[in-house]
Amino acid sequence: MLKWVLAVAIALMVLTALSPWLSKFGLGRLPGDFTVRYKGRLYHLPFATTIVLSLALTLLARLL
Repeated sequence: MLKWVLAVAIALMVLTALSPWLSKFGLGRLPGDFTVRYKGRLYHLPFATTIVLSLALTLLARLL
């Protein structure tokens, strides 16, 4: 269970850092992706994008 929590946390950090680049492809704006403005800063929480990319990478790994 701890491995999954750590994996999701790392994936969220990576996707948050890559969100400007991924938004060119429409990722990061899916239903379930949240953008929060807190104390003048903008935070992206791409939950749905994380799930979609995880499923895509899982399918790719199974095909290889």
